[in-house]
Amino acid sequence: VQLVESGGGSVQAGGSLRLSCAASGYRVGTLCMGWFRQAPGKEREGVATMASGGTTNYADSVKGRFTMSRDNTKNSVDLQMTGLKPDDTAVYYCTRAGSVIAGFDYWGQGTQVTVS
Repeated sequence: VQLVESGGGSVQAGGSLRLSCAASGYRVGTLCMGWFRQAPGKEREGVATMASGGTTNYADSVKGRFTMSRDNTKNSVDLQMTGLKPDDTAVYYCTRAGSVIAGFDYWGQGTQVTVS
């Protein structure tokens, strides 16, 4: 199993970025997928999740600004981020939940998002 993120970068406040996570070794549509982030000096926090059935959940801090989507053809998940704020600056990680017991068991290497 591999998860590879792309799409990070630097943007001014109010701008937009789209992150992508390409998965291999399994089908993204069969498991819960998630995006987490970790800012310097802070703990990793959940940003968005998508269940295998397609239901999404978002952290209160990003509701209305971030949208998670899935492309079963490309076997990938995306995170569209709009209205970015300096507080969104962090390394963003893609992850999957192997099972309820296993929890989030595989993680990507992360992609840096910097908002100034």
